[in-house]
Amino acid sequence: MSLLALVLPVALALAGCGSGEPASGGSKEVTVFAAASLTGTFTELGKVFEAAHPGTSVRFNFGSSATLAQQIVQGAPADVFAAASPATMKTVTDASLAGSPATFVRNKLQIAVPAGNPAQIDELKDLTGPKVKVALCAEQVPCGAAAAKALDAAGLQVRPVTLEQDVKATLTKVELGEVDAALVYKTDVIASGGKVEGIAFPEADQAVNDYPIATIAKAPAGDAARRFVDLVLSRQGKDVLTKAGFEAP
Repeated sequence: MSLLALVLPVALALAGCGSGEPASGGSKEVTVFAAASLTGTFTELGKVFEAAHPGTSVRFNFGSSATLAQQIVQGAPADVFAAASPATMKTVTDASLAGSPATFVRNKLQIAVPAGNPAQIDELKDLTGPKVKVALCAEQVPCGAAAAKALDAAGLQVRPVTLEQDVKATLTKVELGEVDAALVYKTDVIASGGKVEGIAFPEADQAVNDYPIATIAKAPAGDAARRFVDLVLSRQGKDVLTKAGFEAP
């Protein structure tokens, strides 16, 4: 039996997306620009992809979707873009720099509080208290836009003590005890591993973010970039994402 015959079934099982062969053609590195809230799940999927495609590595650039979109428009080398909102993806597609995006998950906000909830936050309106220190994402990034939408739906105004450029930075303020609460994604609360507690609130249903993914036009990685997107969209990809708290679109 040939070596290929031995390796191929294992690679297929790992990929779960219809192709376990080593990526061929173009670069042997896939560069993925992805929203900060995808850090844990995409890192895991990157390892799955590398195991299924020997000789091909995945390099990630995680950050604010708005910042990543601007970097791509300004010429930063990327093969795949996974954004935390259709609006940030539109920045790239409007510049004719990406193929047709596919929505692969949705994400919902929660109120994150330090372990033990010392400020006794129970609902969204508690964030308006004069002594409550709140961190929010800046409104130009997806988590901030979602927070603004949720607060508008509740008819509330919150005066944050800090506006952060991505959801991970916002969550860190809670983990360090620098604020009493923050509005972040449910997935980030889960990823904190108990460092923070999450409080669901009904207005979050009116501020759900769809996450689109697309290959970048003329991606240096070529087929490998498309195969990574296929993995994200596959059953295996969905299982990794939903386990982390993301919702199916």
